[in-house]
Amino acid sequence: MLVKELMIPKEKIITIEPLAKVRQALELMKNKHVKSLVVERKNEHDAYGMLTFNDILHSVVANDGDIDLLRVYDIYAKPAMQISGELEVKYAARLMVNSSIKRILVIDSNELQGILTMTDILEDLMDHLSVK
Repeated sequence: MLVKELMIPKEKIITIEPLAKVRQALELMKNKHVKSLVVERKNEHDAYGMLTFNDILHSVVANDGDIDLLRVYDIYAKPAMQISGELEVKYAARLMVNSSIKRILVIDSNELQGILTMTDILEDLMDHLSVK
């Protein structure tokens, strides 16, 4: 199976601007019931970023950061880890496990196509196990 067959398509991905305040990001995550946001690029040659609950937890809670002073660009990962939609899922899973990440952007020709999460992979595996 290819990544593009299992990924969440870009139309369903929640994004945020790098200049947004962390409080806005956390509220968006809460309202949309997601644990990460894709951070938009500044231009077509820029890289996408990723903001996760873990980034917020580390910056705000563990390091006593002020949620109203911090902006997304202060704490997010850029460039976000990325793969092609044409890659087999097993290689994406191996990369995610070896890199200790739970989600990875699907990028082709420097354009966001979707996102693949460990949850997506495991749910697909469970679906296949229950069929047999």
